[in-house]
Amino acid sequence: MLRIAVPNKGSLSEPASEMLREAGYRQRRDTRELVLADPDNDVEFFFLRPRDVAVYVGAGTVDAGITGRDLMLDSGAAAEEHLPLGFARSTFRFAAPQGTVTELSQIAGRRVATSYSVLVGAYLAEHGVAADAIVHLDGAVESSVRLGVADVIADVVETGTTLRAAGLEIFGDPILLSEAVLIRRAGTESHPGLETLTRRLQGVLTARQYVLMDYDVPVGLVDAAVAITPGLESPTVSPLHDREWAAVRAMVRRDQTNKVMDDLYDVGARAILVTSIHACRI
Repeated sequence: MLRIAVPNKGSLSEPASEMLREAGYRQRRDTRELVLADPDNDVEFFFLRPRDVAVYVGAGTVDAGITGRDLMLDSGAAAEEHLPLGFARSTFRFAAPQGTVTELSQIAGRRVATSYSVLVGAYLAEHGVAADAIVHLDGAVESSVRLGVADVIADVVETGTTLRAAGLEIFGDPILLSEAVLIRRAGTESHPGLETLTRRLQGVLTARQYVLMDYDVPVGLVDAAVAITPGLESPTVSPLHDREWAAVRAMVRRDQTNKVMDDLYDVGARAILVTSIHACRI
């Protein structure tokens, strides 16, 4: 039975469970459940603190897990990224009081506050920068400079509004671009069930990124229309009762749907329909 660790709370929890549900796995209905067996799929889920997922995976207690790339790297566990999952994206950056620090090298000799001390320490060491200290905090990192605990912070940045309110500005390149990832134990053969899980999750990712587009087009314009909707390999083209027309079906990226419809209409296609994809295998 494949053992999978899933975040039990926080911003990763619900999207992770929803993706697994879309992939055909049972998921808990009560947030107090810590273990959930799914015998139909030969899987057992363990709901753990997001920061602990990589630790259990690295120790081999579970076979795979879903967590953030930042949390995996900060854990120091013997775990590795297996598949990016496309949600919970974030950017990890340095910030300091306006005008005090403008480049990475100026962190040397200064105190850095962060909730990701292992990750930040490794990043600074990789770039040959020796901070005076890395101060580990579990929250409210942006307040640490004003309170005299640190000179620089390293934290997840979304819009930067919170940092600006604290009188801080971002500097340097991003430390890390993070997102939710499926992880496995490093340096070991994967569990056979992990291949099935991977295929299913890849199917969910594809279904979220693409739609099915059907349309009718005059036979003489098929090549022009197909050039707009080439599909993943090749679109399906079928004759209609009226032999002067053909029906075409192709997968189209969801974020390009309306532009593709406009282009097809301009070419001469009609009866253009779009259908969401619930699941797929590519």
